[in-house]
Amino acid sequence: MTTSSNRGMNYGVVGNCRSGALISDTGAVVWLCLPKFDSASIFAKILDEKIGGSFEILPENCLNISQKYDGNTNILVTRFECSDGTFEVYDFMPRYENNSKGFYSPPDLIRYFKPISGKPSFRVVFDPRLEYGTYTTKIDFHDNYVKAQTTKGDYDSNYLYSSMDLRMVVTRQMLTLEKEEFILISYNQKLLQQTVERSYTKLIRTKAYWLTWSGRTTRYRKYNEVIMRSALVLKLLSYQDSGAILAAMTTSLPETVGEVRNWDYRYCWIRDASMVVKVMTRLGHYNLAHQYLKFITDILPEKDERIQIMYGINGEKKLTETTLDHLSGYKNSRPVRVGNAAYKQKQNDIYGILMDVIFQHFDMYTISLAHSEELWTITRNMVWSVARNWKKPDRGIWEIRTGNRHFTFSKVLCWVAIDRAVKIAQKLLQHSEAEKWIPLREEIRNDILKNAWNEEKQAFTQSYGDSDLDASVLLMEFYGFLPGSDPRFKSTVRAIQRELEHNGLMFRYKNKDDFGTPSSAFTICSFWLVRALYMIGEEEEATRKFDQLLSYSNHLGLFSEDLDFETRQLLGNFPQAYSHLAIVDTAILLAEGKLSRDEQVLQSIH
Repeated sequence: MTTSSNRGMNYGVVGNCRSGALISDTGAVVWLCLPKFDSASIFAKILDEKIGGSFEILPENCLNISQKYDGNTNILVTRFECSDGTFEVYDFMPRYENNSKGFYSPPDLIRYFKPISGKPSFRVVFDPRLEYGTYTTKIDFHDNYVKAQTTKGDYDSNYLYSSMDLRMVVTRQMLTLEKEEFILISYNQKLLQQTVERSYTKLIRTKAYWLTWSGRTTRYRKYNEVIMRSALVLKLLSYQDSGAILAAMTTSLPETVGEVRNWDYRYCWIRDASMVVKVMTRLGHYNLAHQYLKFITDILPEKDERIQIMYGINGEKKLTETTLDHLSGYKNSRPVRVGNAAYKQKQNDIYGILMDVIFQHFDMYTISLAHSEELWTITRNMVWSVARNWKKPDRGIWEIRTGNRHFTFSKVLCWVAIDRAVKIAQKLLQHSEAEKWIPLREEIRNDILKNAWNEEKQAFTQSYGDSDLDASVLLMEFYGFLPGSDPRFKSTVRAIQRELEHNGLMFRYKNKDDFGTPSSAFTICSFWLVRALYMIGEEEEATRKFDQLLSYSNHLGLFSEDLDFETRQLLGNFPQAYSHLAIVDTAILLAEGKLSRDEQVLQSIH
């Protein structure tokens, strides 16, 4: 039997903007949380082969398995070619408009079986392990469904429906596919009878939804397939109930196999989400931006409230971190974590990143007076916060857990916050405020130019007074702090490339942190280097590197957080919003050339 790829992380992802599932290239559901992204898992084989639980299809006499998406949709098609016949399984989570009353997006996963030739036979492994497999899961048979429920600890349950014989499905008996069939797993007990026809209707309506959504995505001269798949991934990571955007769909997939850099990414980082919103707006998906800014205004009710670096997907502010010690972890990489202690950290860069998005919102949209006043209040509060905090050290973009420093990227983003605030004030005709903030903008700029530059390295370094380099400094041009033509930026790009590039991939940094020296490539940093090279005039090198990087995706064009320097194996949480937003941004740059920011905005509108 052959499968699609040996890149590692050979998973497809399906979802409906409320939850999502990872499905292996052999058609096994290895990760599913219901009813929400951050709920406890039903299937978590990806985190423990023995007790995580899975939902598998095991064909008899299989010769080949292949996998693809059904066009520009988030419907995954796994094709099983066997000696007794061929069949396809369409995996999806329903999502479509419901009579102008919002979206029908239930906490359901549907597996739709379609025979192609012959009479293929297979077994089903339905092995739910509720609540991360902490205790035994009990399975009970009812007239038209199977119920799985916990026996100890927190109560949880789910329901399985099928057009095939339920007892044969659950007891792993051999099934023969002679007509179209379905299996549905739901967090809720269904009120209506579940039939093949009903599942097929949901499949067609879900396909229509995704094709319509894709059809609204801006097209470019090149890289449209790459941009589209990344856009579809980013849409999947948006949570419809609040407007939050997840960093990734998983927890505890390690940055390096066997190490302890394992984090829960099923939350909304202000930085990651704001950057996603900027990219998606350029692609023409304005509703996502509106929903995210509503999420921001909802979680910042008080004028003096500190902005956290991250929140739960429903705006939760306390994300207590615990470990699930009964799980062995991805390829035995312990610990498995739930929650994320980084929510307590102070990171000064979030002000600038959020202000950049708010400025874009004012720049592109006609905004109601009430909404403008809300955003103007947030703008003034963030200026106040930056004025109080920009001289203080923080934990930086990489969330160093021990010790504060004066990180260059954080200082640059403090400058961005004031720069965008000045521009917002000018746009809103609040000229006295703009004039008041301009000196602060210049003070921060001069401070960076003086203290972040290392004469010996001929580069801006990771933090004030040190000689370590950091890939995040490549974003100085992206945020408008320095133009690509500036000799200091050109020198910095080349210095960072010399020190941090290895085998065509990028370290975030090489100096030791809380867990030693990083040993894998952080995917987004390699795309940052591509952009920086392009902007300093090395266009051929940038294009060549970008095309090479794209070849490191998995079999479906998906990326995780990290890449192994030697094997190119995907590592870290998956699929990673940060990686895919960088792909889109870089692809647009290489496709369209060095347009001004205004030209890019106008182009994305038209």
